Amino acid sequence: MDWLDALILGIVQGLAEYLPISSSGHLEIFREILGLDLSGADALQFDVVLHVATVLSTIVVLWKEFLPLCKSFFTVARDDNFFYVCKILLSCIPVAIVGLCFKDFVEQFFGGGLLMVGICLLVTACLLSFAYFFRNPDREKKAHIRGHEITWLDAIIIGCAQAVAVLPGLSRSGTTIATGLLLGDKRDKIAQFSFFMVIIPILGEALLGMKDIIAGEAMGESVGTLPLVVGFLASFIVGCAACKWMIEVVKKGKLIWFAVYCLAAGILCILW
Repeated sequence: MDWLDALILGIVQGLAEYLPISSSGHLEIFREILGLDLSGADALQFDVVLHVATVLSTIVVLWKEFLPLCKSFFTVARDDNFFYVCKILLSCIPVAIVGLCFKDFVEQFFGGGLLMVGICLLVTACLLSFAYFFRNPDREKKAHIRGHEITWLDAIIIGCAQAVAVLPGLSRSGTTIATGLLLGDKRDKIAQFSFFMVIIPILGEALLGMKDIIAGEAMGESVGTLPLVVGFLASFIVGCAACKWMIEVVKKGKLIWFAVYCLAAGILCILW
């Protein structure tokens, strides 16, 4: 992998992590297009760097909301922020179970061509379309009633949606946001919740990945230092812009255009 390949993949990760088009699926697509055959420690090393970059972009963009959450949780203040963090932790339980108990099974769907990616992109398109056409228009017409706050039950259901979205091509942000909209959650709240709830799983996966990398070989020797740095910066910078944009998109309810894109991309992947 050279620095240009890393730049392209970093941009793809930064965009697709927040837009409801599947970052894992698009990384598979562009690796196929670029002819990259990353496997084992190489793929693990590079993916860890890209995902940590997008986590940092979430924290940077939403720092005004993130810092009060940390303060309330770590000081055990029994306020709304404390219980909000508890809901985030609750939503992470399903994906943690999948990651710890079914990791080998899930990894079988990666690196096996674009057929699975294409099928999952079609599922993402259907889910986004369903969330768009079957929302509650009467409730949204009321000026001051645009959904409800995320409940404990909503958190666990959205968490289950995130656990299913580990498959390549099934968008994590698209699945969780669409699920929240179908549950009747506020648009701005569900977008923010979706971005916050991925921080813990990605950091957990990064720590496990770092352990495997350290056990296998030194950091930076397989992929190269320059591609890692370029990929990290590209993913971080583009991720900051995509995070801001996606929050506004969800507020305006424009997810249907991403459904059209996922439909076209899914068909192309299957034909490929």
